[in-house]
Amino acid sequence: MTDEPKPGTLWTDAVGPSTYEGSGEKYQAAILDQYKLYVEMADRISARRALANTFFLTLNSAIFTSVGVFWSVRPTGPAGWLALPFVALMVQCAAWFWLLRSYRELNKVKYRVIGDLEERLPASPFWRAEWKEGWPTRRILRNAPLSAVEQILPVFFIVLYATGLLIVLTS
Repeated sequence: MTDEPKPGTLWTDAVGPSTYEGSGEKYQAAILDQYKLYVEMADRISARRALANTFFLTLNSAIFTSVGVFWSVRPTGPAGWLALPFVALMVQCAAWFWLLRSYRELNKVKYRVIGDLEERLPASPFWRAEWKEGWPTRRILRNAPLSAVEQILPVFFIVLYATGLLIVLTS
């Protein structure tokens, strides 16, 4: 591995170790500072994703519980009017699904950039040791990535709401 920047990737073509005064220590310190900042940014994206997941899971659990509690008091009137709330709930679950997918894709790119930054550091604990070595060897059913598992939840609630809608419309 060389210290020469890779054209067209993460590294700025005009900046290299020779750009910084001294023996390259300032250059390494700058890379380390950028690495720390970028890891923190990736962690914040993960925290926002977890917060969004918690919000939607809590919301849907409360809605589903409320429907179960109030199911004994069936509304009078045309059952077709109940289709609107069920459709709104399914759209909300679809938005939850796509939001999680967007967070997953954003993190995937951020983790690749972290891997590129680690190429300039003495060790690559995250990219090489954890992601490249750890995940491919794991069994998908035993240690499925959280992003894959969490995207099942919106689909699960969509199926529950669609089933509820069918029950309401057919009863």
